[in-house]
Amino acid sequence: MEQPGSPLSEVRAVVFDTDGVITDSARVHAAAWKEAFDAFLLAHPPTDPGQRRPFDVRDDYLSHVDGKSRLDGAAAFLASRGIETTDATVRAVAADKEERFTRRLREQGVAAYPGTVRLVHALRAAGTPLAAASASRHAGELLTRAGVRDLFDVLVDGAEAARLGLPGKPQPDLFLTAADRLGVPAGRAAVVEDALAGVEAGRRGGFALVVGVDRAATGDSADRLRRHGADIVVRDLAELLGEEPT
Repeated sequence: MEQPGSPLSEVRAVVFDTDGVITDSARVHAAAWKEAFDAFLLAHPPTDPGQRRPFDVRDDYLSHVDGKSRLDGAAAFLASRGIETTDATVRAVAADKEERFTRRLREQGVAAYPGTVRLVHALRAAGTPLAAASASRHAGELLTRAGVRDLFDVLVDGAEAARLGLPGKPQPDLFLTAADRLGVPAGRAAVVEDALAGVEAGRRGGFALVVGVDRAATGDSADRLRRHGADIVVRDLAELLGEEPT
């Protein structure tokens, strides 16, 4: 069946990441990570004074935690600051971030990106199977709060990934599981991601099309998405409907 937008015309299914692609929740994750990491760095300053700077919600978030599970993200950032950690340390930082994120989510809520919602409605009208996938255990709650959970045929979230023992991004298992549950092989499906680890996962999984969403739209952010595996990069998914980015 013909689908909207030429980039998606050859695929039979689409797998969407959640945070930063469907819902405007990446900023909430980044703020919670900053609070947790800054508190840790203050209490346990790295030996090198140059590594004691606060967590940067753009560069550090995109480079080390975006798209990853909490444990992987915590470990990656602490390692980037030269901090030797134990499993207990990583889990403690991840748990602190989880508590802060949950509080912010209850207080602020999240919304779905209008351009994404328009694209999803167009794909559903064309009969295209759709999945939402996320390393976050909160994905279902985020989608429900944003009023878009029922637009997706399949959801594979962090809790399901943990139950199945799926490795985190940049390994492709989360997306491959979502495509499998839609009944479409990766080679006939597309992945839509905003995180570097996510677009790399799409490429490793052999998906027919990897769409990078450049929400940052600063510096070399679009080029970084392409280098990690995005076939095309858009600032807003409405561009796939022929609309101008807002």
